Amino acid sequence: MTVRRIVANLAAPDPALARAFYEDLLGLEIVMDHGWLLTFASGGKQTPQLSVASEGGSGTMVPALSIEVDDVDEVHARARSRGAEIVYGPCDEPWGVRRFYVRDPFGNVVNVLAHAPG
Repeated sequence: MTVRRIVANLAAPDPALARAFYEDLLGLEIVMDHGWLLTFASGGKQTPQLSVASEGGSGTMVPALSIEVDDVDEVHARARSRGAEIVYGPCDEPWGVRRFYVRDPFGNVVNVLAHAPG
Protein backbone atom coordinates (compact mmCIF):
# COMPACT_ATOMS: atom_id res chain seq x y z
CA MET A 1 0.00 0.00 0.00
CA THR A 2 1.27 3.47 -0.90
CA VAL A 3 -0.05 6.80 0.34
CA ARG A 4 -0.40 8.96 -2.78
CA ARG A 5 -1.29 12.26 -1.17
CA ILE A 6 -2.46 13.89 2.01
CA VAL A 7 -5.07 16.64 1.85
CA ALA A 8 -5.65 19.17 4.61
CA ASN A 9 -9.35 19.97 5.10
CA LEU A 10 -10.04 23.27 6.86
CA ALA A 11 -13.56 24.15 8.02
CA ALA A 12 -14.82 27.42 6.52
CA PRO A 13 -18.32 28.88 6.63
CA ASP A 14 -17.66 30.60 3.28
CA PRO A 15 -14.90 28.87 1.27
CA ALA A 16 -14.87 31.74 -1.27
CA LEU A 17 -13.12 33.89 1.36
CA ALA A 18 -10.14 31.58 1.04
CA ARG A 19 -9.32 32.90 -2.45
CA ALA A 20 -7.72 36.14 -1.26
CA PHE A 21 -5.55 34.29 1.23
CA TYR A 22 -4.56 31.01 -0.40
CA GLU A 23 -4.76 32.07 -4.06
CA ASP A 24 -3.76 35.74 -4.02
CA LEU A 25 -1.37 35.80 -1.05
CA LEU A 26 0.26 32.38 -1.38
CA GLY A 27 -0.04 31.85 -5.13
CA LEU A 28 -1.91 28.55 -4.98
CA GLU A 29 -4.35 27.83 -7.79
CA ILE A 30 -7.85 26.43 -7.52
CA VAL A 31 -7.93 22.94 -9.01
CA MET A 32 -11.43 22.00 -7.83
CA ASP A 33 -14.43 24.19 -7.04
CA HIS A 34 -17.70 22.68 -5.83
CA GLY A 35 -18.83 25.91 -4.15
CA TRP A 36 -18.92 24.27 -0.73
CA LEU A 37 -15.34 23.01 -1.25
CA LEU A 38 -12.37 24.70 -2.87
CA THR A 39 -9.16 22.74 -3.42
CA PHE A 40 -5.95 24.72 -3.89
CA ALA A 41 -2.76 23.25 -5.31
CA SER A 42 0.73 24.14 -6.43
CA GLY A 43 2.39 22.87 -9.58
CA GLY A 44 5.39 21.56 -7.64
CA LYS A 45 6.05 17.90 -6.91
CA GLN A 46 5.41 17.00 -3.29
CA THR A 47 5.97 14.01 -1.06
CA PRO A 48 3.03 13.18 1.23
CA GLN A 49 3.81 14.31 4.76
CA LEU A 50 1.96 14.42 8.05
CA SER A 51 3.40 16.15 11.11
CA VAL A 52 2.23 15.48 14.66
CA ALA A 53 3.56 17.90 17.27
CA SER A 54 3.25 18.91 20.93
CA GLU A 55 4.29 22.49 20.03
CA GLY A 56 5.21 24.49 16.96
CA GLY A 57 8.88 24.91 17.89
CA SER A 58 10.47 27.79 19.79
CA GLY A 59 7.58 27.57 22.24
CA THR A 60 4.93 28.46 19.65
CA MET A 61 1.50 26.94 19.11
CA VAL A 62 1.09 24.09 16.64
CA PRO A 63 0.02 25.63 13.32
CA ALA A 64 -2.86 24.10 11.33
CA LEU A 65 -0.75 24.11 8.15
CA SER A 66 2.86 24.57 7.12
CA ILE A 67 3.42 25.96 3.64
CA GLU A 68 6.93 26.10 2.23
CA VAL A 69 7.62 28.99 -0.15
CA ASP A 70 10.71 30.19 -2.01
CA ASP A 71 10.74 33.69 -0.42
CA VAL A 72 9.36 34.05 3.11
CA ASP A 73 10.08 37.77 3.30
CA GLU A 74 8.14 38.48 0.10
CA VAL A 75 5.09 36.59 1.38
CA HIS A 76 5.42 38.28 4.77
CA ALA A 77 5.46 41.74 3.13
CA ARG A 78 2.39 40.85 1.05
CA ALA A 79 0.58 39.52 4.13
CA ARG A 80 1.30 42.72 6.06
CA SER A 81 0.20 44.92 3.15
CA ARG A 82 -3.12 43.02 3.07
CA GLY A 83 -3.62 43.49 6.80
CA ALA A 84 -3.30 39.79 7.65
CA GLU A 85 -2.67 39.01 11.30
CA ILE A 86 0.96 38.02 11.80
CA VAL A 87 1.01 35.71 14.83
CA TYR A 88 4.77 35.03 15.04
CA GLY A 89 7.97 36.11 13.31
CA PRO A 90 9.42 36.34 10.82
CA CYS A 91 12.50 34.74 12.30
CA ASP A 92 15.34 32.35 11.58
CA GLU A 93 14.93 29.16 13.59
CA PRO A 94 17.84 27.05 14.93
CA TRP A 95 16.72 24.04 12.84
CA GLY A 96 17.43 25.87 9.57
CA VAL A 97 14.18 27.52 8.48
CA ARG A 98 13.03 31.12 8.17
CA ARG A 99 9.34 31.41 8.94
CA PHE A 100 6.39 33.35 10.20
CA TYR A 101 2.87 32.46 11.34
CA VAL A 102 -0.13 34.18 9.78
CA ARG A 103 -3.82 33.71 10.58
CA ASP A 104 -6.07 32.79 7.63
CA PRO A 105 -9.61 34.23 7.26
CA PHE A 106 -11.06 31.32 9.27
CA GLY A 107 -8.76 31.63 12.29
CA ASN A 108 -6.29 28.90 11.32
CA VAL A 109 -2.63 29.59 12.04
CA VAL A 110 -0.47 28.96 8.97
CA ASN A 111 3.29 28.47 9.24
CA VAL A 112 4.91 30.01 6.12
CA LEU A 113 8.51 28.86 5.82
CA ALA A 114 11.58 28.45 3.66
CA HIS A 115 14.55 26.21 4.36
CA ALA A 116 17.90 27.96 4.68
CA PRO A 117 20.15 27.56 1.63
CA GLY A 118 22.61 24.69 1.83
